[in-house]
Amino acid sequence: MTNVSASKSAPPAAVAAGSNSSRPIIIIGALFFVFGFVTWLNSVLIPYLKIACELNNFESYLVAFAFYIAYLVMAIPSAWVLKATGFKKGMSVGLLVMAVGCLIFIPAAQTRMYGLFLFGLFIQGTGLAVLQTAVNPYATILGPRESAAKRISIMGICNKVAGVIAPIALGAIMLANADALVASLGTMDAAQKAAELDALASRVINPYIIMTVVLVLLAVLIHFSGLPEVDTDKEDETVAAANVGKTSAFQFPHLLLGVLTLFLYVGVEVMAGDTIISYGSSQGFAMERAKFFTSITLTAMIVGYIIGIISIPKYIKQETALRICAIIGVIFSLGAIFTSGFVSVLCIALLGLANSLMWPSIWPLAIADLGRFTKIGSSYLIMAIAGGALIPLAYGRLADVLNPQQAYWIMVPCYLFIWYYATYGHKIRRRAI
Repeated sequence: MTNVSASKSAPPAAVAAGSNSSRPIIIIGALFFVFGFVTWLNSVLIPYLKIACELNNFESYLVAFAFYIAYLVMAIPSAWVLKATGFKKGMSVGLLVMAVGCLIFIPAAQTRMYGLFLFGLFIQGTGLAVLQTAVNPYATILGPRESAAKRISIMGICNKVAGVIAPIALGAIMLANADALVASLGTMDAAQKAAELDALASRVINPYIIMTVVLVLLAVLIHFSGLPEVDTDKEDETVAAANVGKTSAFQFPHLLLGVLTLFLYVGVEVMAGDTIISYGSSQGFAMERAKFFTSITLTAMIVGYIIGIISIPKYIKQETALRICAIIGVIFSLGAIFTSGFVSVLCIALLGLANSLMWPSIWPLAIADLGRFTKIGSSYLIMAIAGGALIPLAYGRLADVLNPQQAYWIMVPCYLFIWYYATYGHKIRRRAI
């Protein structure tokens, strides 16, 4: 890791972090692992709650909606929290809110109330909105801007390793013998069916108790850690001169286009990870096998992150990596649509490779040169995570109206716009008059 205090290209906030940046990076990496574990559990919760609460496709994808819509609703309040607490204390607050969301799953499971599950997911998303509003700019400014994509790629590996583990670990508990249960439900009377579904719903209680305890412990550890505070309100002379007369983050077109790009990216990333288990089942794979598919998708993302760490910025620029990933995304989306069975499911899994370097590339391009507007700009980008709420929900509706395979057409225009941002959009610094 470059000594950020000695780098002329490091922003003032990076200098404030001090010369020993390895410890903050380790702490931030642990946080990325935590919210990766919580986030990618949705891929198991969607088919699990579809069975336990007797839902259709559209209703089951309300899992993703409830979780990710919190980013839209709570991102601006998250910026207010961080302004009052600073980044470090704000991270602890986010972890504690997530713990509350996990606790709500206990009464939700005991009553088998889908609405209560969704409320718990919304609270978890709220905690993550606070946490990510702090963590992502923190990772970006802990060193030179041109290597930000590399640092965020390292964070992404932590996130996706957790994402590989979570569906396998929780899927083994929550989806055990799910195919046999679904097949037998039609032969049961109402009382027996309710008892079996209640037993299925109760499987979620112990894992979420453990997650609550871990989140509370992490909140305490972060609060008492030596994680340095950073000041994103300071601007170097070049940025300050460029921002003279600017009074709002809305005066940065590259940020606004970046928000839309991130919205579309998160939508397709969540689709690739959260729909693949249900899609694999629709393609004839047993749930016992399909529960591993999200882990394959995230493993492909890890491979992409490793490529990014090696190649950015030494061999390719982050905007070039973004263009390449967008093109790969279009290719694999079309591959999933025009093939079938194993090959089609594999194309969805390989979208993990296409999605891998998008967040690490979009984020630094979008918040570049924001100076004192960095915190609010970051909160706008966090709001864009709501793409994970709306785009998969639209997919679920299309899957009911058409079929799960043809519904993947929704991905193609998303990837094409990401390509536009990588090629032209991130360069726009002035609004047209």
